Amino acid sequence: MFLSGVIEGFYGPPWTADERATLFARMAAWGLDTYLYCPKDDLHHRAVWREPYGEADAQAMRALVDACHAHGLRFLYGIGPGLDIRYGDAQDRATLRARCAQMVSLGCDGLALLFDDIPDVVDPADLARWGSLAAAQADLANEVVASLRTQAPDLLAAFCPTPYCERMVTAGHGGVGYLESLGATLDPAIEVFWTGPEIVSRDITVAHVREVANRLRRKPVLWDNLHANDYDGRRILMGPYAGRPLELRDEVRGILTNPNTEFPLNHVAVRTLARFVHEAGATWDTRQVYLDALREWLPAFDTVAGPIALDDLAWLGDCYYLPYEEGPAAEALLAHARVALTDRSATWRDATQAFLAEATARRDFCTRLATLRDRSLFNALSRRVWDLREELDLLVRAAQARLASADGVVCVRSDFHQPRTFRGGTVARLQRLLQAHPDGTFTPAHEGGA
Repeated sequence: MFLSGVIEGFYGPPWTADERATLFARMAAWGLDTYLYCPKDDLHHRAVWREPYGEADAQAMRALVDACHAHGLRFLYGIGPGLDIRYGDAQDRATLRARCAQMVSLGCDGLALLFDDIPDVVDPADLARWGSLAAAQADLANEVVASLRTQAPDLLAAFCPTPYCERMVTAGHGGVGYLESLGATLDPAIEVFWTGPEIVSRDITVAHVREVANRLRRKPVLWDNLHANDYDGRRILMGPYAGRPLELRDEVRGILTNPNTEFPLNHVAVRTLARFVHEAGATWDTRQVYLDALREWLPAFDTVAGPIALDDLAWLGDCYYLPYEEGPAAEALLAHARVALTDRSATWRDATQAFLAEATARRDFCTRLATLRDRSLFNALSRRVWDLREELDLLVRAAQARLASADGVVCVRSDFHQPRTFRGGTVARLQRLLQAHPDGTFTPAHEGGA
């Protein structure tokens, strides 16, 4: 069994019933098989995990499970008791068993016990009893899963460790030897989630996963946050599944993507993962797969003036590509802008004039997106694309000012970009206090500009 599919596991407004229905249809059509429900904003998932769903909520959950099953998909329910559970408390254990039993009775095919994003503090009594956080969690998981399998023998069980990436392990989160202890004490039939070297991993290699599997005594299931954006509300990620070799499929028990909070923006993320899972060739051409996915998605970008061009959609996707890189069209735009604003050679006017034409066209394209007929897609894009439009508009004005100057020195004022209203607010001012460096360090920024 190889699990492949989508996690609804972000911080933010959960997807709607219609969005989930669309997701299930796409997953079935594209050959994915597993959906994991664990949105952090469902209070019963995490904040009030001890409380069972009431009648109305239980009926809604059963309807969701049925909708998933109607497309031949596996439904996993995630519960996160780790914020305040007492591992040695008999009542807490009984409550967790009952909560999970309710989900099995509603038709769930599997349960995921999630101990991610919690303090790694262990109650002294629990530490004295088990010797480590990992052993306490494993004992709890083993008991819950064993109980559930008397109710559903074929139940799929999964576990998310407290340190769920290599950086957390290196930092000692969860305690020394956490993964080794977990691997030795957790039921071998329980799957373990892993995100890679980082929470959001740029690359995940075969060697890395093999080393993790050795410590866990099982192949992990990738919980892939490549397209997650809940950690930065200014970003959306529309690039392809990348940074993972095809050979990785033989080293893991599955790959589940935890994508953008905004459901309408996840076509490329889910489609390219599906292509990766089923790719039969020897190489993985991320750019071609990306363009193929955009071509499929293009009809959704119909405007009141007609459809947009594939090249324009590819440019937009390149501007909102992947966490660690922009797409080539966005990189080209940035390079052209730098030359247009700073070039001192004899041809600077030509370069600035060419950039002015490019930036004007891109700005106007961003404006045109406000007339998308699919308003849910527009609403998902609008705040970010408006930011892009405003920056392009300011660059257009800067290029115009440079061309109007005698010496090519840029100094521009805009009635539409007033101090404190443009790039303003407390967060923007706080961000200017520290300067980020490529090595991940921060140093105090130079005075001014606050």
